Amino acid sequence: MVRKAKVEFDEQPPDNFDPKNPYADPVAMLEYREHLVREKWIQIETAKIIRERLRWCYRIEGINHHQKCRHLVDQYLEATRGVGWGKDARPPELHEPKKTVKAE
Repeated sequence: MVRKAKVEFDEQPPDNFDPKNPYADPVAMLEYREHLVREKWIQIETAKIIRERLRWCYRIEGINHHQKCRHLVDQYLEATRGVGWGKDARPPELHEPKKTVKAE
């Protein structure tokens, strides 16, 4: 028995999954569901990492955190937009677009 040097994950949804008839191939349907769950977990964990960096920035910067941590706030808001288990019914392109505020 030989151990693999690197673990490889299939990052694409299954090729034989038909969204119009999802029950035609039950194995492809389960693989597609696993793919969706894996992608959701990646999004959630990414948002958690950004949130931890934001907390650290707030603590370190103190009173200047509004200016110094703004880029992290923007990243966190973008990472959490449309992420969560209750958001599965709407595709990401239908979520509210990011609004930009211009400084005067």
